[in-house]
Amino acid sequence: MDQATVYLVDDEEDLRSGLAQGLELAGHHVLTFDDPERVPETLGRDAYGVLVTDIRMPKMDGFELMRRALEIDPALPVVLITGHGDVPLAVEAMRSGAYDFLEKPFAVSHLAAVIERAMEKRRLVLENRALRERLADSSDLDSRLVGRAPAMERLRRQVLALAPTDADILILGETGAGKEVVARALHEHGPRRDRPFVALNCGALPADIIESELFGHEKGAFTGASGQRIGKLEYAHGGTVFLDEIESMPLDLQVKLLRVIETRTIERLGSNKAITLDVRFVAATKEDLAKAASEGRFRKDLVYRLNVVTLTLPSLRERREDIPLLFFHLAREARARYRREIPDMPPDYMADLMSRDWPGNVRELRNMADRFVLGLEGFEDSGAPRPDGLFARVAAYEKSLIQAELARQSGSIKATYEALGLSRKALYEKMRKYGLGRDLDGDL
Repeated sequence: MDQATVYLVDDEEDLRSGLAQGLELAGHHVLTFDDPERVPETLGRDAYGVLVTDIRMPKMDGFELMRRALEIDPALPVVLITGHGDVPLAVEAMRSGAYDFLEKPFAVSHLAAVIERAMEKRRLVLENRALRERLADSSDLDSRLVGRAPAMERLRRQVLALAPTDADILILGETGAGKEVVARALHEHGPRRDRPFVALNCGALPADIIESELFGHEKGAFTGASGQRIGKLEYAHGGTVFLDEIESMPLDLQVKLLRVIETRTIERLGSNKAITLDVRFVAATKEDLAKAASEGRFRKDLVYRLNVVTLTLPSLRERREDIPLLFFHLAREARARYRREIPDMPPDYMADLMSRDWPGNVRELRNMADRFVLGLEGFEDSGAPRPDGLFARVAAYEKSLIQAELARQSGSIKATYEALGLSRKALYEKMRKYGLGRDLDGDL
C-alpha cells in the first residue's frame, strides 16, 4: 500500500502552509494545492489518503471538488473546512458524502485527529478491496485448477505468485494432467491477459514447416513462399507463448529457440532484420528433460534456460481424494455443453472411479464425465478392469477418503475424525481395518 497522504486544498497561502506544517509535525505526509482543479488528476481509486479542502475558493468551491473526488472513488474520505459554516451547511456537506466538517477557527490537533480516524477508515476500505480482488482471482483459479489435495492447493498458490511476473516457466506433468490449463491460468491472471496466448504443440507440427510457423517468412524465402507471413512468435508479441511437448522439438530448432529466449529477438526466414519480441515463454513436457539431455535427445543449455521455475502437476492417481469433486465439476461442464441433465449416479459408480489408475489423468476423467452425462455406461467402453465386487469397491473408496483426509490434516487424528463426522473410536477401527498408519503430530 502507498504512503498515506493528506491532500490539503486551500487558496489562502498562510493558512495552507500553517496547516501543512502542523500536520507534518503530527506525522502526516501532506500534499498542498492552491488550485482545486489540479487535485482530481492526482487522485485515483487506490489513493491511500484523505482530501481536506476549504469550501470557499474562487476557481472551484469545495463542494464541487468533493463531488469530482467522489466520482473517482465514492469511499474517499473528504473533510470540508470553512470560515462561514453553519448548521444547514454542515448538514448539506454530510449528506453530500463528506466524512467530516470543521468550522474555522479550529486547532490543528483536532484536524489531525479527524484525519487519523479517516485514514484508518480508508486503510480498511483499501484492504477489503484488495482482499475481494484476491478472493475473486482465487475463486476463478479454483474453477480452473479444481481440487483440495495439498498438491493442488500448492499449485494454485504458485500460479498466483508467478502470474504477475515475466519469469519463463517449465510445466512438468503426465499426459492429460492439465499442463495447458495451468499455462492459460498463468497468462490470464497476469498483466499479459489482454494480449495473445499462442499455444504450439511441438510434437504435432511437421518438421518441414515448424520453423516457418514459429519465425514466419518473407516472400520468396523458399519454394511456395508467395508472400510475407507473420510467425507465431511474432504474433504473440506482448503475450504468452506456450510450447507444449517441448521434448519433441528437433535439436536443430532448439538452438534457434534458445537464441530467441536469450535475446528476445527473431528473424523471419529470408530476412536478416532482427525483430524485438516481448513475450513470456511457458514450456510443458511429460519427460525429465535433464535425463533427455544426458541421453543427447535435448540440449542441456535449453534445459537450463527453460527451467527458471518448474511447476510440477500431480497425476490424478496421486490426488484420488479430488476425483469426486473434479468429476462433478466436469459433469456440470458437460451438462452445459450438451444441454443434458446429469443422471443419478449408481451407488458403486464413484467407488469405481476412485479405484482406477487414470493413465490419461484429467483428460480421461473428462471423457468419462461426458459419457456419463450423455447416458452412456462408460466402464465397458473404456476397457479398464473393474474392481472385484461392490464391497471391495466401496471399501477402496472409504479407504481412499480416510487416507486423503489424514494427509490433508497432516496426520491429526482429532481433525480427521471431526472432518469425516466420525467418532475417535470409529476412525481408529477403520484405520486398523485398512492398515492405515498416521503421524500423531501431537493431536490425539
